[in-house]
Amino acid sequence: QVHVVESGVGEVQAGGSLTLSCAASGRTTINYPVGWFRQAPGKERELVAAISWNDISTYYTDSVKGRFTISRVAAKNTVNLQMDNLKPEDTAVYYCNAFGTYFSGGYYPTGDWGQGTRVTVSS
Repeated sequence: QVHVVESGVGEVQAGGSLTLSCAASGRTTINYPVGWFRQAPGKERELVAAISWNDISTYYTDSVKGRFTISRVAAKNTVNLQMDNLKPEDTAVYYCNAFGTYFSGGYYPTGDWGQGTRVTVSS
């Protein structure tokens, strides 16, 4: 059984930075696709960023391009989401999905979800 855990909950002022981490356990491979999603109050969950199983390809939704970076830390078996120049509209609960399906235009969350971690950006 795959277990996914996000970490990095925090509150920051606009313009600040936060790093979220996603750790997945329960399988032997450390190479797997990961998607970071977020859900703001009253809105649907949306894909923010994703990375392919071999780290060759990444995807970002337009609103975070140039501000967010998804990367894998192999030594820790985690996939991080570095968020810079945060804006109040980035406020949401962020979820990690591991072992889904990555494609050039995004990511299908067919894998396992974490419990979510809250990010609050104040103006």
